[in-house]
Amino acid sequence: MLKTVIATLTPNYSQLKGRSVFLILSVLSFVLRFPFFFRDYIDRDESTFILMGQSWVDGHLPYTELWDLKPPITFLVFAAVIYVFGKSFIAIRIFGTLLVVSTAFFTYKIGEKSHSKKIGLWAALGTVMLLSLFGSLQGVMSEHICMAFFMPGLYVLLQHKKPLGYLSAGLLMGLAVMSKMNIAYAILFLGVFILYDHFSNRNRTNGILYAFIYGIGIVLVIALTYLPYYLQGEHGLWVSSVFKAPIAYIGARRYSFLKLAPVYVILAGFFVFAWKKKLLNLKETNIQYLLVAIVGVLFAFYKGGRINGHYLIQLHPMLLLLVVMAFHNIKFFKKIEWKPYYLFILLLIPMESYLEYANIVKNKIERGTFFNGEGISVPKYIKENGLDTKNILFLGYHIGYWSLDVKPPTKAATHPSNICRDELFPFHNNPRATSMEELRYLMETLQPKTVVIRKNKRVFDKKEIQQNEYIDAFLAKHYQVHATVENAEILQRSER
Repeated sequence: MLKTVIATLTPNYSQLKGRSVFLILSVLSFVLRFPFFFRDYIDRDESTFILMGQSWVDGHLPYTELWDLKPPITFLVFAAVIYVFGKSFIAIRIFGTLLVVSTAFFTYKIGEKSHSKKIGLWAALGTVMLLSLFGSLQGVMSEHICMAFFMPGLYVLLQHKKPLGYLSAGLLMGLAVMSKMNIAYAILFLGVFILYDHFSNRNRTNGILYAFIYGIGIVLVIALTYLPYYLQGEHGLWVSSVFKAPIAYIGARRYSFLKLAPVYVILAGFFVFAWKKKLLNLKETNIQYLLVAIVGVLFAFYKGGRINGHYLIQLHPMLLLLVVMAFHNIKFFKKIEWKPYYLFILLLIPMESYLEYANIVKNKIERGTFFNGEGISVPKYIKENGLDTKNILFLGYHIGYWSLDVKPPTKAATHPSNICRDELFPFHNNPRATSMEELRYLMETLQPKTVVIRKNKRVFDKKEIQQNEYIDAFLAKHYQVHATVENAEILQRSER
């Protein structure tokens, strides 16, 4: 009986239409991500992007009023959503869902062109899963925005090998790199491969022309992000924030290569196995393009010296395509018959979504609202109890600034962790040169009447020993706990 049901639900791959695939991916993405629409924040970076977007809506270019370490297209996306829909967590999360659907759909299109509709569909379904589950991926990250441009760009490179196609691909890649800078290596490697692809076919003139047109598209987008700063006389700020600051950040925040090695060893093992067993046709141009993109992303991880969980968003779509192709060619998997418990295993994968559905129902029963989290409950408490909001500092749950319609007190405080990043201070026109100077200015000069911190957690990362010692001593001496709201403590400055 179950086999009959599964057979009925399994699509006839040869008959799949693009709109049907788009609908399937949309439904899956929505179901997985919907319960997270009501969270105050899922990752602190997302909160910062919201603040930067709001500042742009209020008439301030990124980096001029508030500051964060991302290219301007990321902030433009958030600003556009806020401008159209106002202060809406749901609108932002719905747009994030559309970003995932776009990335997954073009993963399907690349899979269809490179192998078959079946491969494309399964890779696309895996993409939705890996871009929506585990860790902080339910939020809207800069990597989500980046890949929503990158994958269509890669598809255009494969599908439309004419001047207009290369220009379109370049424009999309320009939007990708101005959303997340470290994708630049993959984009550069693809540009070099365009040359190689045509040179190997003894068509050097077209190779040079097409690579040039591709590059023009990228440069045009970068130039358009620069133009508003040039017109406002902020040329230096744009250069420093978009290019110099990321380089300084990478130099100061590298992990040991031993921490990165497992990812490279596993992937190298997979590709050597696939090559030896002839599971991937490495002579196929489309597969070569995918490999070049993967190598570019991995090289970016190496140069950056770290691989955070959300960085893998940039790797998953291309890698899934090759993994699914390889597994499809393994005889063992072709012989496996459907077992009822396979469905049970598949249904266990989105456990985070199930738990969050239960959480929002519980929150509705206990608090009368589906919306949950300290970024919502703390501002609500502050408003209801008439606490000071004009001179307030969020050292945790900084999305609270947005809910209270106030701004962080300084550029460095836009994202609380930026306060401790000495290497970034020279690049955002900050009058103070070090994190300790910034902290003393915040606490001793501005003297915020209300401070919000995370309960029973260090204010800053454990590596920031001096900053933690200072802030702990200062808060203990000058502040008292006014209230504990969920996992947040609201402090009020003492009169003594």
